Amino acid sequence: MADTISNTGLDKVGSVLRDLEKHGQSPWLDFIQRSFTEDGSLKKLVEEDGLRGVTSNPAIFEKAIGKGTEYDPQIRKLLEGEGLSAGDLYEHLAIDDIRAACGVLYPVFEKTKGLDGYVSLEVSPYLAFDAAGTITEARRLWKAVGRKNLMVKIPGTAEGTGAIREAIADGININVTLLFSLEAYKAVLEAYISGLEARAARGEDISHISSVASFFVSRIDAKIDGEIDRRVAAGDKDAEALKALRGKVAIANAKIAYQYYLDVKKSPRWQALAAKGANPQRLLWASTGTKDKAYSDVLYVEELIGPETVNTIPPATFDAFRDHGKLRESLTENVEEARHVLAEAERLGLDLAGVTAKLVKDGCASFSESFDTLLGAVAEKRESVLGKRLLHVTADLPSDIRDDVAESEKAWSKEGLVRRIWAKDASVWTNGPEAGWLNWLTIVQDRLWHIEELELLARDVRSRGFTDILLLGMGGSSLGPEVLAETFGQQEGWPKLHVLDSTDPQQVRTYEKAVDLKKTLFIVASKSGGTLEPNILFAHFWTVAGQALGKAPGDNFIAITDPDSHMQKVAEENGFWRIFYGDPKIGGRFSVLSNFGLVPAAVSGLDVRKFLTITNLMVESCGPSAPAHVNPGVTLGLILGHSAKCFGRDKVTILASKGIASFGAWLEQLIAESTGKKGTGLVPIDEEELGTPDVYGKDRVFVDLLLEGDTPDSRLGALREAGAPVVTVRLSDKNEIGQAFFVFEFATAVAGAVLGIDPFDQPDVEFSKVETRKLTTAYAETGSLPAEAPFAVDGNFSFYADEKNAAALGAGDTVSILKKHFERVGPGDYVGLLAYIERNRETRDWAQDVRMDLRNALKVATAAEFGPRFLHSTGQAYKGGPDSGVFLQVTAKDAADVPVPGHGFSFGVVKAAQARGDFEVLSARGRRALRVHIDGSLEEGLKTLAAAIHKAIAGA
Repeated sequence: MADTISNTGLDKVGSVLRDLEKHGQSPWLDFIQRSFTEDGSLKKLVEEDGLRGVTSNPAIFEKAIGKGTEYDPQIRKLLEGEGLSAGDLYEHLAIDDIRAACGVLYPVFEKTKGLDGYVSLEVSPYLAFDAAGTITEARRLWKAVGRKNLMVKIPGTAEGTGAIREAIADGININVTLLFSLEAYKAVLEAYISGLEARAARGEDISHISSVASFFVSRIDAKIDGEIDRRVAAGDKDAEALKALRGKVAIANAKIAYQYYLDVKKSPRWQALAAKGANPQRLLWASTGTKDKAYSDVLYVEELIGPETVNTIPPATFDAFRDHGKLRESLTENVEEARHVLAEAERLGLDLAGVTAKLVKDGCASFSESFDTLLGAVAEKRESVLGKRLLHVTADLPSDIRDDVAESEKAWSKEGLVRRIWAKDASVWTNGPEAGWLNWLTIVQDRLWHIEELELLARDVRSRGFTDILLLGMGGSSLGPEVLAETFGQQEGWPKLHVLDSTDPQQVRTYEKAVDLKKTLFIVASKSGGTLEPNILFAHFWTVAGQALGKAPGDNFIAITDPDSHMQKVAEENGFWRIFYGDPKIGGRFSVLSNFGLVPAAVSGLDVRKFLTITNLMVESCGPSAPAHVNPGVTLGLILGHSAKCFGRDKVTILASKGIASFGAWLEQLIAESTGKKGTGLVPIDEEELGTPDVYGKDRVFVDLLLEGDTPDSRLGALREAGAPVVTVRLSDKNEIGQAFFVFEFATAVAGAVLGIDPFDQPDVEFSKVETRKLTTAYAETGSLPAEAPFAVDGNFSFYADEKNAAALGAGDTVSILKKHFERVGPGDYVGLLAYIERNRETRDWAQDVRMDLRNALKVATAAEFGPRFLHSTGQAYKGGPDSGVFLQVTAKDAADVPVPGHGFSFGVVKAAQARGDFEVLSARGRRALRVHIDGSLEEGLKTLAAAIHKAIAGA
C-alpha cells in the first residue's frame, strides 16, 4: 500500500533491505505517522529490516495529521488553555512525532556512532527562498526538538544554501532537500565543508555533526521522459536516440553526482577536516518511488546502491524491494555510459539544467501547497474544537462571487500574501508607507504582556470612588470605547462610561449635566494631540471640573495619546493623574485593541485580561499560519473587496443584534476611512432597516452580526434568494466583540489590497480640517465667520450650494429644490443625510425615518450621519471614494451656545465652521451636495423638512 508498510516478509532471514548495509548503503523510510510509531511497526522495521533513519516532509505530515482523527485528542488537550494558532498546533504535533521516532531510532544512532539513526524535520517550506528566515527556523526547531539524532531539513535553493553553511557552523545536523542538479549539489557540498571549516576555526568540535544531501531522482525522469514522448509523438527526427534515453537520465545524473562526491573526499581540503573527525555529507537518494509503470517498481533502489549513501524509500517501494529487490553495487557501474547519457541529453536539447531548475521551484511550490493543505486541516480541527470560543464567519454568495473569491483564496495562498501581511510587506498594497502602520497585528499580545498596568489602573480608579467616566475624543479614539460602553453597559460597582465626540453646544451641555463633575474621571483621548475637538472639549471640561472641585482638576484627568505628542505636553503641564500611550504605528481606526480602547474598558470595570485572551483566539485564527481558505479575516476581506471591485457591490450594509448594535458605527469608520479614496472604496451603510428585495439595487453586500440565540432577520432569506451576498458573523456572546474588532480590521486590510489602495491613510479627512481651521481663525480675528449667501430662501429654510449645484437646483420652494436634488439620484448611488445637530434619541429617530423614506422611494442605499462626528469616519469615503453620493447637509441655529475657554470662539462657531468646511470640500470634489439651514425651532424645522422630503420624492 502506498502509505503504509506491509508486515509480509519480515520473517525472511537476511532481508535484502538489511543487506544493503553490506554495500555501504543505509535504508531510510520516507514516512512518519504517530500510530505507526506507537504500535511498534517502526521499531519492527528497525529490528528486522535494518531501517536506519526516517525522513518527513509537509506532504507526509499532511497525510498523517490532516486526514483522520488520531491526532484529535491531543489537539483538544492543547486547546484547553489560552489556545494556539494552526501553525503552533501543527508544530506541537509534529515535534511529538519526531521525538517519538527519534526515540525508536536512537539505538541505531548510538550503534553507528552517529552515522545513522536520524529523523528529519523540515523547516517551513514557505521559507525556501528566505535565507534569514530559514536559519532562524532551523535554529529554533533544533532547540525545540532537543534530540541529538534530529536532522533539520533545508531546501537546496540558493537561499537555503547560505543557511546550510550557518547551520552546520552552529553544530546542527542538516538534511539538504530538493537537490536535482549537479551544480546545486556542488554548492551544497561547498556549504557543508565551509560550515565545518568555520566551526573548526573557532576551535569547536565537528565530529558530531552529520549531514545528508537529498538528491531527487524519479522526478527528473518523469519530466525528461514526458518531453521525449512528446517529441517522438510529433515525429522528431531524433526519435530513436530520444527513446534510447527513456528512464536513464535521472540515474545517470545521480551517478555523476556520486563521482563528484568521491573526488571531493580525496581532496586535501576534505582530508584536513576528516583528520579533525568530520563526517562526510552522504548523498541520499530521494524520490525513489517509480512513477512510470513501464519501469521496475524498484528501479531507483537497485540502480543506486553504493558505499556511503542513503536511500530514503517510500512505503510502497520499501515493501516491493523487500519482496523482490536485487542487491549489487550498482552506483559505480557504467559511469562512462552515464556521462554519455548526459551528453546525449544535452545534444538532443532535453535541457536538463532547465528541467532541474523548474523541479526545484515546483518542489518548493508543491511542499508549500501540501503545507497549506495541512495547516488548513489543522485550522479546521482547531475551529471545531474551540467551537463557541470563536466567532464564526459564514457567507451565502451568488455563484459568480463565490467562484471569484475561491480563485482569489488560491492566489493568496500561492503568493503567500497572508504571511506577507504579517511580515509587514508593503508590496501587498501599494508598496508605500503601509509597513509603518501595522502594529495593530500584534497589539493584543503586546497588551497581554503588559496587562498588569491596566489592572492596577482599574483598581486605583475603583478605590477612588468615581461615579462617572467621560471620554473626550473623536473617530478612532471614541468609537471603539463607545462600542464597549454600549455593549457591556455599566458594570456593578464601577463608574459609568460616557463618550462625547461632538462640538454641538447642546450635546456638550447634555453630557456636562449627565455626570457628577466632582466624581468624574475625564479621559482625553487624542493620538496626535493636535485634533481640534478633543482640545476644545478638554478646555471646557477642565474649566467646569475645576469650578466644581474648587481646585485644579488634574487628579481627575487621564490622557491617552502617542508619545511626544502635544497632548502629552498638555497633560504634563496640567498635572494629569495618568498618561497612557498609544502606538505611533497604529492608526486611530485600528486602535481599539490598544490603550485607546483598553484604558476606558479597564477603568469602567471590564476584565481586560479575559477580553484580550478571548480576542487573541481570533488573532491566531487570522495569523500567518492560517491559509487563506480557512482564514476568516482573509475570506471576509476578499468577499468585500471582490464584491466591490468586480461586481459593483460596494455598499456594505451592516446589520447587528440589538446587544451589539453600536458595533456598526465603529465598523463604518474602519471601512470608510480605510477604503474610500482615489475614487474607489466601500461605502458602509449602518442602521438601515431591512426591506424587501424590490427596494435594493445590485450594489449591496449584507453583513449580519448576530449574537448567539438571536435569529437572523427573516427578510435576509428573501434577499439571499434574490441573489444578494450575505455574510453572517455569529458571536457566542458579547465577550467576543474583541474578536469582531480584529477580524474586521484584518478583513479591511485585505479588502484594501484587493482594491489596490493604502488602507491605512486618510488623505481627504485633512482637507475638511484645513477648511475648518481657516474659518475658525477668521472668526477669532474678526468676530464673525465669513459671510455666505443662500441661493434660495423658503420660510425658515435657507439653501446653500456651490455655483454648479445651485444652477442644477434652481431657486424654487423647498419641495421643488429637494425634488430636483433627489432626481439626480441614479442606480448604484447612495444618499447621505449629514445632520450637524445634537445626536440624541429624538434626532436619531428623525434621521432614521427620513432615510427610510428616501430608501424606499429611490431604491438606493442611505446613510444617516451626525456632524462633526462623521467627519472622522465616513467623511473620508464621501469625499475620496466613488462619486456615487448625493448629499443633503442639515444645519441649524443653535438654541444656546457654549464658549470655549481660552479661545476666541464658541462650540457653535466650531460646529458651523466644520459644517461649512465639510460642504466646501464636497463641492470642490464635484459631489452632488445641497445644504439646508434651519432657523427657528429645530424640532419644528426637522418635522417640516421631513414632510417636504417625503413630498419631493413621492412617486419617484
